[in-house]
Amino acid sequence: MIPDDPKPAPATDGKTIKDPSATQLLLRASGYIADQGLSTAVFLALRSGRPILLEGEPGVGKSKLAKILADVVSGPLIRLQCYEGVDASQALYDWDFAKQLLFTRTLRESDLAGYETLSTIYSAEFLVERPILEAIRTDGPRVLLIDEVDRADDEFDAFLLEFLDDFGITIPEIGRIDSSTPPIIVLTSNRTRELHDAVKRRCLYHWIDYPNVEREREIIRLQAPEVEEQLAASVADAVASLRDLGLSKPPGAAEAIDWARALALLGATRVEDDRSLSTTGWIVKDREDQDKAREQLIQMMS
Repeated sequence: MIPDDPKPAPATDGKTIKDPSATQLLLRASGYIADQGLSTAVFLALRSGRPILLEGEPGVGKSKLAKILADVVSGPLIRLQCYEGVDASQALYDWDFAKQLLFTRTLRESDLAGYETLSTIYSAEFLVERPILEAIRTDGPRVLLIDEVDRADDEFDAFLLEFLDDFGITIPEIGRIDSSTPPIIVLTSNRTRELHDAVKRRCLYHWIDYPNVEREREIIRLQAPEVEEQLAASVADAVASLRDLGLSKPPGAAEAIDWARALALLGATRVEDDRSLSTTGWIVKDREDQDKAREQLIQMMS
């Protein structure tokens, strides 16, 4: 059984967390089981105000950690999902062109006076907040998740440098916009490309590995309490074995939880029969990988 740890009240400010052990308890109370290394990295990021860069295989809980941190500090989660071709207009800010056009049409023709009008329509009133500008202009504790930053082009790293330096951006038509209180910034990467060294230097860094069998069992029991202890332990053992196969897409913790829930719904108490083989689609999401997984499971069950 998972021990009934006392659940401390969420911190109102990340800087009030006293040590890595307290960080670990707060994360657990919000549903995230972190090892000592990750708890220490999060504690240092919160106390120092530095962005934290989390790298690791897909499915190890990088994005989930940012969501949990928003719960811990009782603030909103602001998410920037990166993709190939993302640029400043999607990440930083944009102009509300329709609103600008409507504004200019309502002015008297004599008021359309060059620079003065331009300076009016290119003002804060007409800004469209994208995630980074939203994080700058939002007050109080909040978490900015810059998710899968490795999916963006190399040029995108340059957009981040000014912001990661001092939590502000420069808009040519307006000037400098700074944050009154820095947001908690979490960047995640699956290492599909190497990030620029300048970005890495501005962040604390932590690699999140797959959980060991014992921690995976705890994660399953915490996230899926309907799964009995014996089944959770059996699923954790099986998942660890599948990850050793060199699959193109090894299962993450989320897949392990889903598989355990599926087997529990089917009445299984262990990974031991056809119910396990018929539910490999819950744990492995690639056709060729499924063949390897079934072979491995048959060997384990024989």
